[in-house]
Amino acid sequence: MKPPLYDTISLRCSKVVTTGYSTSFSLGIRTLAVRHRPAIYAIYGFVRLADEIVDTFFNHRQREILDRFRRDTSTAISEGVSPNPVLHSFQWAVNTYNIDSKFIEAFLYSMGMDLEQKNHDHASYGQYIYGSAEAVGLMCLRVFCHNDPQSFDRLREPACRLGSAFQKVNFLRDIRSDFVDRGRVYFPGVDFNKFTVSEKRQIEEDIAGDFRASLNGIRSLGRGSRRGVYLAYSYYLALFEKIRRTPPEGITGKRFRISDARKLWLLLKVTLKDLAGLI
Repeated sequence: MKPPLYDTISLRCSKVVTTGYSTSFSLGIRTLAVRHRPAIYAIYGFVRLADEIVDTFFNHRQREILDRFRRDTSTAISEGVSPNPVLHSFQWAVNTYNIDSKFIEAFLYSMGMDLEQKNHDHASYGQYIYGSAEAVGLMCLRVFCHNDPQSFDRLREPACRLGSAFQKVNFLRDIRSDFVDRGRVYFPGVDFNKFTVSEKRQIEEDIAGDFRASLNGIRSLGRGSRRGVYLAYSYYLALFEKIRRTPPEGITGKRFRISDARKLWLLLKVTLKDLAGLI
């Protein structure tokens, strides 16, 4: 049966949000099986809206807006509808794929931490990464492992490690905006005004461990999701290697990115590896 027009338009809105904010994730989603794409767009659109509230709504009552967004999210999920098209598509994904409310709550809690916490200790750092990244990865894994709880449980830890790697790379990539513009330091005990080679190397070894721990999980995904997730892994690994080659004093001066040409080359490489059964 053809879905109602509002459902279709809402999912299209989430796709527009995703493609507008991230070419890397957009390309990755386009390599997923068609059946997975709407829900992943819906999840990313939801995540992006919450992130915007805490990262850019500085001249507004951010806490008030975030609390209202949290309430609106809960209402949308419980009622199965929302006048906000991105929340409407998100509630569809949550209700269709039985996404655990604990993942959503953890994510929104981490967003709230950004409004109040500028520096982290090891406990709050781990909590923030779980909510802001690992929980989002678990939402996506629930879509990929729909009606297969055993696979979800088996791949849960690698999915968390991949989300952790992505977020830590983001922290390094976004130092200029997070530290210089917003005064945030996510890595415990680090002062980016005195960022040392040994501190940078320690962070990088931790990230490299996350990447390694996630790879077998990616290889164990079904054909409908493996290529897309491996492509996102490859993008972030290339970005990580670029940051790794940069000395500490060069980290705060720019936002690192992978060129569009490099992204297309990685897309071709990953596609050929997948077709040859080499992922």
